[in-house]
Amino acid sequence: MTKHERRSSITLASIYGLRMLGLFLILPVFAVYARHLPGSSRTLIGVALGIYGLGQALMQIPLGSASDRFGRKPVMVFGLLLFAAGSFLAGATSSLYVIIAGRALQGMGAISAAISAMIADSTREQHRTKAMALVGMTIGLSFIISLIAGPTLGHLIGVPGIFRLTGVLALLGIAVVVWIVPDAPMVTHAEETQGHWARDVFTAALLRLDFSIFVVNFLQVSLFLVVPMALIRHVGIPLRHHWMVYLPVTVLSFALAVPGIIWAERRGHMKPVLLAAVAVLALSMLGMAAGYDHPVALIAALFFFFVGFNVMEALLPSLVSRTAPPARKGLALGVYSTGQSLGIFVGGTVSGLLAQHVGRPAVFLAGAGLAAVWLFVAAFIQPPAKRQGPPPATVRHSS
Repeated sequence: MTKHERRSSITLASIYGLRMLGLFLILPVFAVYARHLPGSSRTLIGVALGIYGLGQALMQIPLGSASDRFGRKPVMVFGLLLFAAGSFLAGATSSLYVIIAGRALQGMGAISAAISAMIADSTREQHRTKAMALVGMTIGLSFIISLIAGPTLGHLIGVPGIFRLTGVLALLGIAVVVWIVPDAPMVTHAEETQGHWARDVFTAALLRLDFSIFVVNFLQVSLFLVVPMALIRHVGIPLRHHWMVYLPVTVLSFALAVPGIIWAERRGHMKPVLLAAVAVLALSMLGMAAGYDHPVALIAALFFFFVGFNVMEALLPSLVSRTAPPARKGLALGVYSTGQSLGIFVGGTVSGLLAQHVGRPAVFLAGAGLAAVWLFVAAFIQPPAKRQGPPPATVRHSS
């Protein structure tokens, strides 16, 4: 990678990481905290976790498309401002309903598509997966930090304090966008903008990838609705010490996933690695359903879940950016991010209903069933061939 590609990838990944750190800090503590709020139920807790995804789903496509028209950086700043406002709102109340409103506003700051599109603008295709993998690694690092720091911060400053800290991180992200992230040209291929946009972004190839990220996030939010209580009740670990499980599990799974990502890119074996990761995620959900009240089985299943999760965080956005027409890249990534966001919303809502009315193991069984459907869909995913020489283009600026 060139110096510009490295700088762009690192700084844009840091924006993603700051934002995701704020979100992830809540995951290991919110379900335990919220059950003590007035009028709390497992269903409402699930809605509070998932409503962020609904806000994202409403805004990903409009903001992704806006980034194609007005530039990536202005959209990122606007989205981070919304995210900060929602964070401060959620941190200013003990009402679960107001927290739900704040989480929805957080979600409306939907900048995933703009960030991913700018990474694609800033890197050559042969280095695209490396850049997306860097984002995935940053998300993974944010996840590890949050699983360690979340319970500790929850003990020290409480969940409202974590929400306020999330708002501060979003404001720091704006500073990085404005002063540190380098500008990048936006390339528009004239012949690829002809015809209706829907024919470019709702292709079978892209929809399979959109469905894939939907399932990944459905599984993730489902897991954190149930696992924290399982660690308390069945493993006997207090909430503030959950990092003792999460840290080794996530670090070891990350160490196993990264070589798989590199091998997939260098050897051209993305599809086998992707299918293997889907199978691992499905089996891990079955393992958690069967071993929910058995400490060793639960922790082993968590490990394998994070292996598959880390692989998907790197491979899927890279595949989308390479499959989408260059002129529709921001819009295609907006649709993809909408699938991601709907996964959070549906996962949180459905899992809350299942946990309340059927039982916690049913959450994992539902996830395993959905992952089995995903495995069938993923069998038809074909990594795109590398484009041979771009057609004549006009260059616009991304800032």
